[in-house]
Amino acid sequence: MVTDPNKAVDFLLNKAPEYARAKAQRVYIEQYRKSLKAILFLGDGGKTIAEREAAAYSHADYLVLLEGLKEAVEQEESLRWQMVAAEARIEVWRSQEATNRTVDKAFK
Repeated sequence: MVTDPNKAVDFLLNKAPEYARAKAQRVYIEQYRKSLKAILFLGDGGKTIAEREAAAYSHADYLVLLEGLKEAVEQEESLRWQMVAAEARIEVWRSQEATNRTVDKAFK
C-alpha cells in the first residue's frame, strides 16, 4: 500500500477548520444545555425541585437541543477519526520509507 503523505497532510490541513467548527458547535451546545435547563427549570410552575427538573428535562426545547448535541458529536467524531486515519497513513508511509532505506543499505 503506497500512500502519498502529502495528500494526507493536505487532508489534515483542509479538515482542521471544519473539525474546529464541529468541536466549537458541540461545546457550545453542551454549555447552552445548562442554560436552557435553568431557563426551563425557572419557567416551570412545578412545586418541587424534582417536578421542575423533570419538566425541564422533558420539555420539547430541551429534547431538540439534545438531538442537536447528538448530531454535533457525530460530526466532530467523524472528522476526528478521519484525521486520525490520515495521521496513521503518514506513520505507515514513514515506516515504509525507513524500511526501504534499511533494505537499500543492505544491498549496497
